[in-house]
Amino acid sequence: MSSAPLTIADFETLARQRMEPTAYDYYAGAAGDELTATLNCRAFDRLLFRPHVLVDTSRVDMSTTVLGERLALPILLAPTAFNKLANPDGEVAAARAARAAGTIMIASTISTCTIEETAAAAPGFLWFQVYVYRDRGVTEELVRRAEASGCRALVLTVDAPRLGRRHRDTRNEFTLPDGFGIRNLETCQTVIAGAAAWPHTSSFAAYVHDLFDASLSWPVVEWLQSITTLPVLLKGIMTAEDARRAADAGVRGLVVSNHGGRQLDGTLPTIDALAPIVDAVGDRLEVLMDGGIRRGTDVLKALAIGARAVLVGRAYLWGLAADGERGVRQVLEILGNDLELAMALAGRPTVASIDRSLVTTDR
Repeated sequence: MSSAPLTIADFETLARQRMEPTAYDYYAGAAGDELTATLNCRAFDRLLFRPHVLVDTSRVDMSTTVLGERLALPILLAPTAFNKLANPDGEVAAARAARAAGTIMIASTISTCTIEETAAAAPGFLWFQVYVYRDRGVTEELVRRAEASGCRALVLTVDAPRLGRRHRDTRNEFTLPDGFGIRNLETCQTVIAGAAAWPHTSSFAAYVHDLFDASLSWPVVEWLQSITTLPVLLKGIMTAEDARRAADAGVRGLVVSNHGGRQLDGTLPTIDALAPIVDAVGDRLEVLMDGGIRRGTDVLKALAIGARAVLVGRAYLWGLAADGERGVRQVLEILGNDLELAMALAGRPTVASIDRSLVTTDR
């Protein structure tokens, strides 16, 4: 009997066996009672398919475009911190896997590889996720480095003025192992005192509180757009009202996201927040979503509601921990194969043929 992993849950089991327990908890954990993290996954179960039959599905095409870029499948790698906790090659391995699959990785500011190293591993297939520091010079320097490295877009995370209360990390007194660091900040010319020294000085929550700009408000979107020619997306939008403000601000896209349940516990699951946002602004900018994607059928449901593509975070981290670059490739292959079959069985052979009539909440 084959013991090869067949599902994302199988990869998580392998990851848990192979990772140091506090590192696993950092990835798996969420805020508060972890209600939102759980609901992100369970909410997909309320959506049921209404498949069409007698449709030619001899060829199923999962390709799509995101910000005008052709992707082989509508699944991107979400920005996740500290990938070397999973594998010594860290973000570089994940970027290589994304490129091999014909899709995009969004590299985190809080990475254990530099943006230059990560971009070199996936030229043309990388975006950069931005936090805004109290010293705007740090953020601006990181933007310049992302541009120079060939990143194609900037993703501004807007839901983390402070860090959510993550009990697993507090109980574990989580910190980075010796030899690990926040490499993008360690290599900055413009550095706030202590910005690169977090692993040995304080909790991550204290680091965020001291260095991130908690006064972040809508004018920062205009500021960010003023210092770059790259398209800007906002990650962390959960309401139609905020989505309209983002569209009015001229951003190119949104990621409907509750930070994987790691910020405000008790937040609406992202798949439930998606439809009102798509209805409000889907004709003005591109709407992506993340949160709870564990199967190709989850991807199909998100596309049916109106997402242009989805982002996966924990799912690819489990692959990275289980088997490095190859593990991430396998995770993307599992999700892609599952999506391809689901599209065929639903009678929707192209991404363009997927619409909201495919799903229902009626029992």
